[in-house]
Amino acid sequence: MSAAPTESAGDVVRWAVFCCVLVPVVLVVYGTSLGGAAGTALGLAAVTAVCRVLLRRSERGLRAETAAPRARRSHGGRNHRHG
Repeated sequence: MSAAPTESAGDVVRWAVFCCVLVPVVLVVYGTSLGGAAGTALGLAAVTAVCRVLLRRSERGLRAETAAPRARRSHGGRNHRHG
């Protein structure tokens, strides 16, 4: 059994932008007013923007966490003591 491929924040944001376009179109096709669909599009765009910021921040934090143990090991790690 193989692990599922991880998606980068860019992939997730691209899908979210696609949905920001698709959902209002579907709403108009099914009879929602243009104003209602436009409001929905703006709301989805705002949520997408906030999620993008949070995903980027999370990716940066993850990269920092994975880089930190390597930096500690290169300086002797826990078992190397001066004294």
